[in-house]
Amino acid sequence: MFIPKPTPTLPIKLARHLSFSAPTFFKTNQTSTTVSNLKPHNYKISNLMKNGLIREAQNLFDKMPRKNVVTWNTMIRGYFLNGFLSKALALFHQMPERDIFTYNTLISGLMLGHDVEGARGVFEGMACRDVVTWNAMLGGYFMNGMLEEGLKVFEEMPGKNVISWNLVIEGLVKCEKFDLAQEYFKRMSYRDVASWTVMISGLAKAGRMAEACKFFEEMPVKDVRAWNVMLEGYVGFDCVDKAEILFQEMPEKDLDSWKLLLSGLVTSGRLVDALRYFMEMPMKCCKTLNSILLGLIRNGLVKEAHAFLEKQPYNDVVSWTNIIVGYFEVGEVRSAIKVFKLMPIQDVTVWNAMISGLGETDYGEEGFKIFIRMKESGFSPDEVTLTSLLTISSNLPSLDLGKQSHAQVVKSGLNNFTAVSNALVTMYERCGDLHSALLEFFSMPSHDVISWNSIICGFAHHGNAEKALEMFELMRLTDIKPNQITFIGVLSACSHAGLVDQGKYYFDYMKNKCFLEPTTEHYTCIVDLLGRFGLIDEAMSFLNQMRADGIEVPASVWGAVLGACRIHHNIEVGVIAAERVLEIEPHNSGVYLILAEMYLSCGRREDAESIRARMEEKGVRKQHGCSWVEANNSG
Repeated sequence: MFIPKPTPTLPIKLARHLSFSAPTFFKTNQTSTTVSNLKPHNYKISNLMKNGLIREAQNLFDKMPRKNVVTWNTMIRGYFLNGFLSKALALFHQMPERDIFTYNTLISGLMLGHDVEGARGVFEGMACRDVVTWNAMLGGYFMNGMLEEGLKVFEEMPGKNVISWNLVIEGLVKCEKFDLAQEYFKRMSYRDVASWTVMISGLAKAGRMAEACKFFEEMPVKDVRAWNVMLEGYVGFDCVDKAEILFQEMPEKDLDSWKLLLSGLVTSGRLVDALRYFMEMPMKCCKTLNSILLGLIRNGLVKEAHAFLEKQPYNDVVSWTNIIVGYFEVGEVRSAIKVFKLMPIQDVTVWNAMISGLGETDYGEEGFKIFIRMKESGFSPDEVTLTSLLTISSNLPSLDLGKQSHAQVVKSGLNNFTAVSNALVTMYERCGDLHSALLEFFSMPSHDVISWNSIICGFAHHGNAEKALEMFELMRLTDIKPNQITFIGVLSACSHAGLVDQGKYYFDYMKNKCFLEPTTEHYTCIVDLLGRFGLIDEAMSFLNQMRADGIEVPASVWGAVLGACRIHHNIEVGVIAAERVLEIEPHNSGVYLILAEMYLSCGRREDAESIRARMEEKGVRKQHGCSWVEANNSG
């Protein structure tokens, strides 16, 4: 009897994992052969593990009065399959006997868990190895990106089967070593369907379709998987016409074949053809139908998608939810509501779609009513529901509904979700209650960039530049990286407070330290900031920089320059800025009036009259203003 023990060559990590002083290495004439009624139990354990029912498998294992080596191996393999490496190793230690499958399972499991050292130690400590053992090491090295070690093991193998060759070729293909993969492919004395398919798949995914076609044509026997690999390659590189020709040539098609073609047709906009093929599809499924519906909806054909769905027996709640979302996207609110009311089955997702859709189409109060109906129907709101509800509240003039929404958040116990807390911060700051926004921000268990942006932009929007910049400096002490929205808030704060030097510093910091490209909004903030202090020439230099950066100067930026010129009586640059705005927005009545006022302020009455005449000639009328006032909690 040979009992392997840890040797000096084994890694220390492995010595902690394994105890070779336990039972014998191989025993096949005792428990495994005498207990014939264990097969159903072993099979059941295997199925439980495959379905992730680990506790149930463990309970069955513990209750079994007798176990054979297959029972133990099945449990170990199941633990590895579900990612429980420590449990698998602990069970290995307890085994009364082991066979070669035990050790092969251990090597594969350790490799799968990226414990390459441990797997190597098991391999080196084995008294007897078979081709499965070598293949486990070979596949494991390639799986962990250790190309050279994998090739070395392959060359050292005393005996190779077709699986060994396929593992090497697949490993090389995944590393995009196509030329080397082809060399090994040519060395093969025997190739199976998988050998050819691996080469074709790798080349097709890399876009080397000509080479993939060559291999495909030379392939002696093709199965449906090989055809699908070629089909996937053509679809993936927008060669849908070739994919369709190949599909028609296929001697046998499976569900994947139909799905691949339909996906390609939808993506390329050939929606009529996608509908036709779907009707011919022998194995229709809701998932494929929904992909076609989404294609129609994304192209604005919501009514057509709805009409098509009405005729299909293959639909589910997702299908109807897509139609509802589509109607909201094109502004058909009544149609969305009608579809919702006629749905035979509803779930939380479709209720959320209704609440969100109504909020985004300015039917916020109706969204609240839907929420009440949702609760009355027995559905529990989730984080998406409450986030949508808070978003609606932030767009309403009254804070009362926002506070009610906050109460719902607390009652539902969902206030620990970052997305929900972010929506709360945004709601309070948009409604002007910055104190509550700050309290909610600091009560959050964790923050993301949206959290910081909400509070920084909130203070900036309400003119509290000092607090906005203070929050930004706190953000810089964290691991959260600012983005372009963060700097819109920061630069806006500087602009409102007239902090010229700080504004320039943060603009430079954004570009050269955070490596963020400035957008129109950032330039607008800087131009507005410089203009407020009469630095018109410097503001114009920023406009020149915008052009140099390839950004077209929009009306908003020229408008900022015009506003600065109006304040500081710079009529020459003001006229230039006004004319630039009118080139983009010829019916902007405000610009005409500002320009006329500027002419009058410096005594150029004729020029002012000329501007008014231009307004009348173009039919531009002064826009009347309006505002919302809340008094005594009523609008």
